Amino acid sequence: MRSHGCGDLRADQAGQQVMLCGWVDRRRDHGGVIFIDLRDRSGTVQITVDPELGAGDAEFSAAFEAAGHLRHETVIQVSGAVRSRPYESINDNLKTGAIEVLASSITLLNAVKGNLPFPVSVHDEENTREELRLKYRYLDLRRKRMNENLRLRALTIRTARASLEAEGFIEVETPVLTRSTPEGARDYLVPSRVCGGEWFALPQSPQLFKQLLMVGGIERYYQVARCFRDEDLRADRQPEFTQLDMEMSFMDQEQILGLNEKLICAIWQAVKGIELPRPFPRLSWHEAMERYGSDRPDTRYGLELVNVSDLVADMGFKVFSGAVKAGGAVKVIAVPGGNEAISNVRIKPGGDVFSEAQKAGAGGLAFIRVREGGEIDSIGAIKDNLSEASKAELLERTGAQPGTLLLFGAGDTATVNKALDRVRQYLAKELGLVPKDRDNDKWNFLWVVDFPMFEFNKDENRLEALHHPFCAPNPDDLGSDPAQWAANLPTARAQAYDLVLNGLELGGGSLRIHDSALQRQVLQTIGLPLEEANRQFGFLMDALDMGAPPHGGIAFGLDRMVMLLAGEESIRDTIAFPKTQQARCLLTQAPADVASKQLEELHVASTWVEEED
Repeated sequence: MRSHGCGDLRADQAGQQVMLCGWVDRRRDHGGVIFIDLRDRSGTVQITVDPELGAGDAEFSAAFEAAGHLRHETVIQVSGAVRSRPYESINDNLKTGAIEVLASSITLLNAVKGNLPFPVSVHDEENTREELRLKYRYLDLRRKRMNENLRLRALTIRTARASLEAEGFIEVETPVLTRSTPEGARDYLVPSRVCGGEWFALPQSPQLFKQLLMVGGIERYYQVARCFRDEDLRADRQPEFTQLDMEMSFMDQEQILGLNEKLICAIWQAVKGIELPRPFPRLSWHEAMERYGSDRPDTRYGLELVNVSDLVADMGFKVFSGAVKAGGAVKVIAVPGGNEAISNVRIKPGGDVFSEAQKAGAGGLAFIRVREGGEIDSIGAIKDNLSEASKAELLERTGAQPGTLLLFGAGDTATVNKALDRVRQYLAKELGLVPKDRDNDKWNFLWVVDFPMFEFNKDENRLEALHHPFCAPNPDDLGSDPAQWAANLPTARAQAYDLVLNGLELGGGSLRIHDSALQRQVLQTIGLPLEEANRQFGFLMDALDMGAPPHGGIAFGLDRMVMLLAGEESIRDTIAFPKTQQARCLLTQAPADVASKQLEELHVASTWVEEED
């Protein structure tokens, strides 16, 4: 139906007869001469319909008549000759801007039969409400922004595949219908018709299957894997999402990190044309929490947390000393130029900076302003209860100069970290420390390593795996005597690693447990009785007893990776057909009711009762 793509024509093809197909992007009538911007996947080209050049030709007359009534987004076929444009009319904004196509015939392939819900033309693109964009996603996909995002996504996947296969990896598909297991987020469940009363679960990740592939001797596996989690949504989460998943045998942690750095560098080179420096920095989990209050710190700017608990442990200001004596911490952020940029009103109750700390669970923020000559000024009892030696040490640790604002968090360590991390990120944006130009962004990659194996769940009064219960503990913490495993595991570090980019977790993984006795002990440590562990994971334990090699892996959130590469704020803008924050598809109106007969066949009854207004 066509000889060329609309965006493929160039000046050296002048004089050629071509046939094009596409959508009417714009139509302009200039005193009888009609100009049509015709768009397809390759780009846009100008079609010119000039009545003087086709006078007396019946086919051309029909083309001119058709051109006069074309609506935006009508699908047409055009035949004509390529012609160079006069110098003064060259459009430098189009790759085809040096030429036009003189139409000799126009065929209507499909007309737009109603009003468009929003303008599609790349020239008319506007801030359309997201609900409309998702409801009419097929129109949104025609726009330059979404079209380019999906092409960027395809290039990212293509580059990843090529890079991994060059390293000896093979792609293997793992099951989508599997069994529900404890830990992690909620599963999406699928009732079985042929096995009444039993259920499949959609995979939250291919974790167990990729470990079994290692037992099966595959050694280097990867998959562009669809995963499902029934959890509350945010801008960078979806109920169904895509992971670039991999697993490898006979590699230690440094080898795995090095291989994945090479993969990331290949992707950024192909997609952004950027050569990333290697190796990426490493930071222990403990140091990340101490310096940034977060295990996914944004290192594009400073404003690091400084622990001053020892300086204030015995001071008369009870908010500080009481927090330390209760086993908590006092930390401070030094904000250069903060005296001028941040008023007292913003830090006090009702202020925006105060509000950020409060949202993270803190009662508020204490503060000190550093004046000329190193004098400090504060509201309340902080200044009066600091000795001269402590003041000097405080200024030295924080690097505070005249004009610096010191913001303090005090309380249990977790709340202090969470509050100051939130304040730090907020102030970085407010003070212009985060680059806003998408094309000049910094790419600060960071490996966070040495995570704790477990964290304590207060609600359930038990330990739970910080990543998942298949992470291998650090041998230095575990010890070589199996009799000591139960005692040593709760405080052990995991051989786990996360790749963080500009404050977002890009991916994470670990070395895995390949000893069945250790795996059983870890499951018992998180409160899973031995009988239940064997019921849930007996197949894995059996496999580990049949020559399982040492292995480890990692998974990258592909949607999030593309979001960052594209400079988007939400992963919904990198997925062809995403869900809303209510986990609904506005295009197909899913989820939806099903017939009672279907439920009966699945041995399922609904207990849902519609809430009254």
